[in-house]
Amino acid sequence: MTFDWPIALVALLLVPALIALYIARERRRTAFASGFTNPDLLPNVVDRKPGARRHIPLILLLLGLTAVVLGVARPHATVSVKREEATVVMAVDVSRSMKAEDVEPTRLGAAQEAAKVFAADVPEKFRIGVVSFATRAVPALLPTEDRKLVDDAIDALSPGEGTAIGDAVALSAKLGQEQRTSDGAAPPRSVLLISDGARDGGAVAPQEAARQAKRMNVPVYTVLLGTPDGVVEETLPGGLRQIIRVPPSPDTLEQIAQLSGGEFFTATDADGLKRVYEELGSRLGSRDESREVGDYFAGGAAALLLAGGALSALWFRRVV
Repeated sequence: MTFDWPIALVALLLVPALIALYIARERRRTAFASGFTNPDLLPNVVDRKPGARRHIPLILLLLGLTAVVLGVARPHATVSVKREEATVVMAVDVSRSMKAEDVEPTRLGAAQEAAKVFAADVPEKFRIGVVSFATRAVPALLPTEDRKLVDDAIDALSPGEGTAIGDAVALSAKLGQEQRTSDGAAPPRSVLLISDGARDGGAVAPQEAARQAKRMNVPVYTVLLGTPDGVVEETLPGGLRQIIRVPPSPDTLEQIAQLSGGEFFTATDADGLKRVYEELGSRLGSRDESREVGDYFAGGAAALLLAGGALSALWFRRVV
C-alpha cells in the first residue's frame, strides 16, 4: 500500500499517546477509589464490575482514529481489474513426439482441448491467434475475436516433424503487432507456447527469439507437456514397428520463459494442462491497477466511532 500524503501518518503517534494517558488515568482512578473505601465491601455496593468490557468503546475509538488518519493520508492499493482487450497467440507444438499417448488421448489432443477451454474462458474482446510449429512455424489463424474460427484452427492442427521452437516464438510475438484497441492504443500481447521438447530445426534460436519478444514487450508463457514414459510408435517400411522414447525436455522452455519475462509451467496429464490454462486465463484476463482506497477507511472510521459511542452510551450511560 502507498500513500499520496504520507506525512499525515505522523498523526498516528497520537494513538499510543492516548493509550498511555488512558492507562495512567485508570491507575489514578483505582488508587483514588481505594483511598476512600474498602475493596472487600464493593460487592455489597455494586452488582458487578464492568471488567474488561469498559475498554471496548475506547478500543473502537482508537481504531476509528487510526482509520481516519490512514484515510487522510490518501492510501492507494493494488487491485485486480478485469482486462477488456488484449492479444494472445497460442503456439502449439505439432511435432512427431506430440503423438505420444502418455497424456490422454495424446499430447496434441490434450493440448487442443485445453487451448479451446482457454479460448472460451478469456474475455470476449480478447483477440486470439494460433501458430502451429513442427519443422517450421506457420500461422494457423491471425488474431481474431471470433471464437468459432479459433476452435476450427485448433481442431485443424495435425502432427508433423521437427520442433522449430525459436521460429514459433518469433512469429507469435510479431502476429499481434498491428493489432489496436478501440481507442487506437496497442493492446497487451502475450504468447502461450505449449511443447514437449527441445529445439529440432528452425532458423531462429529459441533464446534469440525470446530476447526479441522481450524487446517487443511480449512475455512468453511456456507449458511443458508429457511424462518421462512417453513413447511414439511408428511403422517402418516392411511392416516393422519402431518405438521411440520421447521424454519431455524442459530446459529450452524454461529459458524462453525467463528471457522473455513470462513464466514456465509443467503439465503431466490432461487435467493438469487444463488447470495451467485456467490459471493463465485468469492472469491474462486481469491486470493490476493502483486505486485510491481512502473512502473505505473513511467508512470504516465512521462505523467504528459510531459503534464505540453507542456501546459507551448503552453500557455505561456515558459518551466516549
